[in-house]
Amino acid sequence: MKLEEEAPVTLKRRARKINRILGETYPYAVAELDFRNAFELLVATVLSAQTTDVRVNLTTPALFERYPDARALSEADEMELQEIIRPTGFYRAKANSLLSLSRRLVDDYDGEVPPSLQDLVTLPGVGRKTANVVLGNAFGVPGITVDTHFGRLARRFRWTASDDPVKVEMEVGALFDRKDWTMLSHHVVFHGRRICHAKKPACGVCPVAALCPSYGEGETDPVKAAKLLKYELAPGREDLLDLMRAGRTRAELREAGHGLGA
Repeated sequence: MKLEEEAPVTLKRRARKINRILGETYPYAVAELDFRNAFELLVATVLSAQTTDVRVNLTTPALFERYPDARALSEADEMELQEIIRPTGFYRAKANSLLSLSRRLVDDYDGEVPPSLQDLVTLPGVGRKTANVVLGNAFGVPGITVDTHFGRLARRFRWTASDDPVKVEMEVGALFDRKDWTMLSHHVVFHGRRICHAKKPACGVCPVAALCPSYGEGETDPVKAAKLLKYELAPGREDLLDLMRAGRTRAELREAGHGLGA
């Protein structure tokens, strides 16, 4: 199916049906970074560049114990900060961004994270993706988070043909009600991490296979495809899936000894 062959109304209906099914598949979908407030989410999202959320979640407890707010972080010793965040990679650049953005928060926003896209994207190390993560999950302001997973699936679903994150955000946003944007982001990212992988998607067990014009790019045999599932959907992790469906928090799952990585 080519993008230009699908009427706009048909595309919108198909897109919304995909989102409904993904919502039923991942009713427990949430931001996978641990945070207690907007400041922690902002910092964690900056740290998540070029690494996994699991790695960030292992790093931030010590970071936030040492620097609990923007004022404390703005006064951090750069070398000490680098050592704390070293496991996330690119730690020198990330430390510089965190120091710069925390100083901006203190100087311009009285140490608080501003709840607007226009202000957030002026902070060092913060682009539209990070801003939308913070707005949607800390402030309840709808936003579409176009990371690598979201962009890949949006193109596979033929919601867009663009590689430009801003254009993807605009074109996909036009297909959905604004109130659904944040959860749409969670649904699509969850699906991209668990089933619709970059190199070998598990097409044979995909819940939206019948609606996906890219079906067949990956493994179509259900038995073989099931072996490609990751995180709580992976074979042998049914207990974790049951707990997540029952509403157990990530903190509770970790306390119970469940690893949350792929």
